Amino acid sequence: MAGRQAVKAYLDLMSQPCRAVLIFLKNNKIPHTVEHIAIRKGQQKTPEFTKLNPMQKVPVLEDNGFVLTESDAILKYLATVYNVPDHWYPKLPEKRARVDEYTAWHHANTRLHSSTVFLHEVLFPLMMGQPTNPAKLEKALSDLDGTLDKLENMFLKRQAFLCGEDISLADLLAVCELMQPLSSGRDILKNRPKLLIWRSRVQSALSDSFDEAHAIVYRLRDKFTAKL
Repeated sequence: MAGRQAVKAYLDLMSQPCRAVLIFLKNNKIPHTVEHIAIRKGQQKTPEFTKLNPMQKVPVLEDNGFVLTESDAILKYLATVYNVPDHWYPKLPEKRARVDEYTAWHHANTRLHSSTVFLHEVLFPLMMGQPTNPAKLEKALSDLDGTLDKLENMFLKRQAFLCGEDISLADLLAVCELMQPLSSGRDILKNRPKLLIWRSRVQSALSDSFDEAHAIVYRLRDKFTAKL
């Protein structure tokens, strides 16, 4: 957009919502710069970053002095302010409400359960040196299984994407979460052909931006599986 400075995104690509924001910026060719914030080094706790986001979390978007701190809000803001294709966050109320319906459900379901599997299988043992707790991992996998059932039967049903026949913010947020357990070599969709086909469609729609953002996940997977 003429006259606008590039937006600045504060991201840690180990974070699923951060990857979603980066993919959206790249895929839609929105002028941007990235400030990398390494959570593992505590960079979100510096006085400078805390001033920007008192919650000390990423992602954060800065757009001409306007600061936004939640991935869902960031993506919807970008889709509204920048001239991106309508399918991302449709203007038609019924179609937009479908995206909102998924994103309202996402945080306590897809995000929570995928993240919990990652915590128990990768973060605690690999990065914090704590042994995996098999019972907790089994519970996390069981919870995630229930979420995957809902993704298949309630959202995806017989359509190509979660909210209709074209990709939306819902698919972007969901796919980044469902990729996270791959860090340990665990493909949580391997026995779910319907969701595997959906993921391929999403990857196809996102082209290079998908693999670029997930390079860190692939590196972790290779490192983790090499130890087995």
